[in-house]
Amino acid sequence: MVNKNEVYEITIEDIGTEGQGIGHVDGEAVFVKDTLPGDTASIKIIKAKKNLAYGRLMEIIKPSGYRTTPLCDVARSCGGCTLQHMDYDAQLKYKWDKVKNLLQRIGGISEPEKLMESAEDKKAYGLVEPFHYRNKMQFPVGYDKEGKAVLGFYAGRTHSIIPLSDCVIGHPVNKFIIKAVKEFIDRYKISIYDEEKHKGLIRHVLTRVGFHTNELMVCMVINGNDIPHYEKLHEMISSEVAKFGGEILFKSFMININKDKTNRILGFDSKVLIGDPFISDYIGDVKFNISPQSFFQVNPEMTEKLYSKALEYAALSGGEKVWDMYCGIGTISLFLAEKAGNVYGVEIVPQAIDDAKNNAKLNDIKNVEFHVGKAEEVVPGLYEKDRERYTADVVVVDPPRKGCDEKLLETLVSMAPARLVYVSCDPATLARDIKYLTDHNFELKKVAVFDQFSHGIHVETVVQLINKNAKAKHHVRISMDAEDYYSIKDSEKKEEER
Repeated sequence: MVNKNEVYEITIEDIGTEGQGIGHVDGEAVFVKDTLPGDTASIKIIKAKKNLAYGRLMEIIKPSGYRTTPLCDVARSCGGCTLQHMDYDAQLKYKWDKVKNLLQRIGGISEPEKLMESAEDKKAYGLVEPFHYRNKMQFPVGYDKEGKAVLGFYAGRTHSIIPLSDCVIGHPVNKFIIKAVKEFIDRYKISIYDEEKHKGLIRHVLTRVGFHTNELMVCMVINGNDIPHYEKLHEMISSEVAKFGGEILFKSFMININKDKTNRILGFDSKVLIGDPFISDYIGDVKFNISPQSFFQVNPEMTEKLYSKALEYAALSGGEKVWDMYCGIGTISLFLAEKAGNVYGVEIVPQAIDDAKNNAKLNDIKNVEFHVGKAEEVVPGLYEKDRERYTADVVVVDPPRKGCDEKLLETLVSMAPARLVYVSCDPATLARDIKYLTDHNFELKKVAVFDQFSHGIHVETVVQLINKNAKAKHHVRISMDAEDYYSIKDSEKKEEER
């Protein structure tokens, strides 16, 4: 019997879907964060259940061959990089295995590895340089013990800020922005938001960088209507950013107003202080204008590879009708439009649809049509109203973490497209929906795994399914976006906005 607060020596044998090492004490499974298969460790039990326990790492007695020294000093305490202590090749192998196991266990696919592409030796497609890859960061702001401003990230499962001066997975220009914002708050005595009291001004700092354009956005999320001395803040950020290098263009300085007592980072209203309301970047040859609220993939290098694979799986020949479900600002829609006859996008967020329409105009793409609403309501409604127009040759679905609504899956089955491409960052809900689709005349044909979130547990997957009853001309692609999690039940409870 494993007892709470007892210290044990344990050998880690496996790794779970949330990145915890798994070992056994007296036959009981024990999950331990920050450990790897092959580690021998001293651990303290922090929670004990029937046949299952959770431990805290106290000391590594003998390190695993997969273990490496994190580049970040606060990697263990920060809630961002849960796998930075794991060798990068081992991370790619772990994520490939994770998708394989969930497809087999939940999706009912008997030998998924036979359908899975591999970068090499059963690994996910990875980055050449797995650091400084994120084009978007959101830093909560708080005080240290001396009452000085700090920016950082929340510790895992808490709202306690781990202060930092840089982040090794974000664009390196963030180091200079963090320094300027902290100095500004301290110099001008700007108040910082207190979650419990619902008082104070500065809540978060959001940054975006166009990796192809070098355009920079800084957006201050505030509990108010304006920032005192904001011209000085712009001046201080500009001065610090200039130290990084002349290639960065500080194009957009904004505020986002969030006066709600909520854990949601962004409010619904943004205002330009200096510059433009957006920055621009590219995916392939398609240009996108990106606002503070825009959903845009955070890893530009891997996104191009992922979308190229989705386009390959869609196998467009030029005349197909394509549905892009949960289309966001139209990233996948516009990426596919060059190869399709017509593309129809649907997204629940009105501002995202406005962005999608503007991005279509920006690229002079005219064979796209966007609709506002829930995909599970809009698509069946339009399909029943005009089947000839809205029957899909290719379908693109990109839903939130909970996956596809069953009503939408029923409509896809009724549409009976020939190919279905499913892009997912939650392999458990992906596997669940594959099970439904393969029970309704679809067959899983191809799987590709991408390391979209290096040093984290999340993984992006692109799959192709074939409709066994479809006419030869039909193609269906479904793109699904969700994050990695321990179980479907937990995922549905923790559903968040993309």
